[in-house]
Amino acid sequence: MLKEYLIPYITQDEISDMIDGLAREIESDYQGREVILICPLKGSTLFASDLMRKLDLPQKIDFVQLTSASLEGEPKDSTIKILKDISTNIAGKDVLIVEEIIDEGRTLSFLKNRLLASGPRSLKIVTLLDKPARRAINIRPDYIGRTIEDRFVVGYGMDDGEMGRNYKEIYFLKN
Repeated sequence: MLKEYLIPYITQDEISDMIDGLAREIESDYQGREVILICPLKGSTLFASDLMRKLDLPQKIDFVQLTSASLEGEPKDSTIKILKDISTNIAGKDVLIVEEIIDEGRTLSFLKNRLLASGPRSLKIVTLLDKPARRAINIRPDYIGRTIEDRFVVGYGMDDGEMGRNYKEIYFLKN
């Protein structure tokens, strides 16, 4: 039912090509070293699973789930909580945070600082979509599939009220 409110934006083939390019960049930077992929739930699961299949590197994956809640009288997303933390020891390891989209960057900044506190050898961010026009925190991904304009997108893990995550392509919401 949601699809009637959507405009096609990025096709399956374009998504696949972006992930191929990201995988080649990451492989070049890590050349045979093991990487630990950290997948924030829920939106990044499709991207993380496709990326890990295309990465020809030794790898592990772990999941984290964060939530942001506004407190009365405080800025939006002022309180970020960990609902599920990673269970992998990342001390001395090469870590990649795998995000489907980065907009404001508040939750991602919180996650990055949380992971840095565990002492990884390196910590980089890979995102399928980057929306810098919405950035509220100065955080930059290391690997970007595509930079997009400030529009609400649905599909390929991204949702509207938990709907549309399963779509194979990415759509804009009609105005």
